[in-house]
Amino acid sequence: MDESQRSQVDTYLTHLNGLMRRGRELEEALASDPSDAALLTAARRWHEDCGVTINQLSGGSKTHWLARSFSDAFLMRSANGQALEGATHSEIIQRLLSVLKQAVSTLSQMEEGAASSALSAAPAPRRFEFVHNPELRPVVERAFTDSRRALEQADYSLAMLTSCGILEAIVTDALEHKGLTALIESGAPAEKISNWSFETRLTVAEQAGLIRGGCARLPAVARTYREHPESAAGREMDARVTESDARKAGQVLHVVMRDLDPGR
Repeated sequence: MDESQRSQVDTYLTHLNGLMRRGRELEEALASDPSDAALLTAARRWHEDCGVTINQLSGGSKTHWLARSFSDAFLMRSANGQALEGATHSEIIQRLLSVLKQAVSTLSQMEEGAASSALSAAPAPRRFEFVHNPELRPVVERAFTDSRRALEQADYSLAMLTSCGILEAIVTDALEHKGLTALIESGAPAEKISNWSFETRLTVAEQAGLIRGGCARLPAVARTYREHPESAAGREMDARVTESDARKAGQVLHVVMRDLDPGR
């Protein structure tokens, strides 16, 4: 297994273990209060995150054993195997944990030959081919993985900071490729792009038609992420950053990535 394949496997293993940890925490919490609305919302979000990962690992094939196991987790079956009705939240979590555990076991035990074959069926981690600066691509790719890992580990400040850093980097890349002269014609400030604030870069990118209005959902704390005294020193932001802030920043990043690469 070469270095890139090992890195890919390690990335998936980290992600899967994070999902399993979240699932076990949800299972325990729901056992105490199965009707808690916030917990049920968190469970549905976890289901969605599991689905995205399973889809990646199965190469988008609905016939892959992982994809079939994921779908079956939401069904109750009779003795003859016929689907009857939806499973309970606790049962779904237990079944999905079992599927995730199997995925971890498969990835962990792959031999070199099997690794190449298995990984070829699953897409590589998200790439940033649309970024014009080739030196920037590997940097934002690593940062994207770091941001996802931080979110899984409930390090919401770091997750949000990293998502915002990626957002600013790819928007700046698009602005620089467009050119200052063309941007000024769209109402941009007549100064170097490097002197613009994060907010200004987002605004000008929208005015120039590079991105749409997705950035309107950015939380206030995200908009001022690089003005925070701790972030300037490379440290995490304080407890004001919530899980919702981190997730919204990540969602906005995904929207902007689609704007900058419509064919993805």
